[in-house]
Amino acid sequence: MKIHLLIVDPQNDFCVAEETVPYTLPNGDVAQVPTGNKGSLVVPGALEDMQRTAAMIRRIGPKLDEIHVTMDSHQMVQIERPAWWKNSLDGSQPAPFTVLGLTSDGKRIVAVDMSSGSPVLTDQEFTTFAPSLLDDAKTYLKALADGGRYPHVVWPNHCVVGKWGWGIVPVLADALYEWEVQEKARINIVPKGNNPNTEHFSGVKAEVPRADDPSTQVNTGLIQTLEEADMIAVAGEALSHCVANTVKDIADLFSDPKYVEKLVLLTDASSNVGGFDFLGDAFMKDLLAKGMKTSTTTDFLA
Repeated sequence: MKIHLLIVDPQNDFCVAEETVPYTLPNGDVAQVPTGNKGSLVVPGALEDMQRTAAMIRRIGPKLDEIHVTMDSHQMVQIERPAWWKNSLDGSQPAPFTVLGLTSDGKRIVAVDMSSGSPVLTDQEFTTFAPSLLDDAKTYLKALADGGRYPHVVWPNHCVVGKWGWGIVPVLADALYEWEVQEKARINIVPKGNNPNTEHFSGVKAEVPRADDPSTQVNTGLIQTLEEADMIAVAGEALSHCVANTVKDIADLFSDPKYVEKLVLLTDASSNVGGFDFLGDAFMKDLLAKGMKTSTTTDFLA
């Protein structure tokens, strides 16, 4: 029986509220000293999710045939970053978590008020930092809206390649590297999100794939590899966004709809972005109806 583990975006920026390191005091006591590193988009409960995932890997390591880890991999100037946009009146960047959308005529990009639970267009108009990017951005926002998954959110800068926040959270990284050595195997690292013109929640494809960039299109190699598994345990962050989109795309792209029954979501190893629980709930309802199973890190293969 081939058993795979898929871990979505287990990175410092999503998991670590504040990094500390042990420091031995003159009296011999050990104190935890802050390093100054703080995750920029921490998912409540994510660190504990990854602690449980690490413990499971150590418990069942020899039974795992493959481990896949998606890595949110960005640079500072991309369409979901504040630096991509500027207020049409004063040139200021939008605050993180600003939602942007198109007016009904498709001519203007404005901030969207989501406080009532339904989108309400405001009079705050935004444009791209370079005029040459504006038409493409409008086309992207329309395609994103037509896809029906998410509105366009301007996120805090996170998971910038090479920075601390991009790294795998240490408690999990240690378990993964131990597994590689013990099993003489290699983790399959799956980078995503480096194209500046499209959001890339899913580990399988971008929200709006681009014809000029294969990295935004369907990762057929990953899909084919997962189809060869008999069981696929899923963990990672965040349930409401990257886990949900990754799993939905896998389910949609499997060559046989029954393969969805191979998927086992580890419910104690994935949490929602704060305020987006409704998205995680909708994902769970949808995929459970299609045949996905659930377990916990302690019960899986117990």
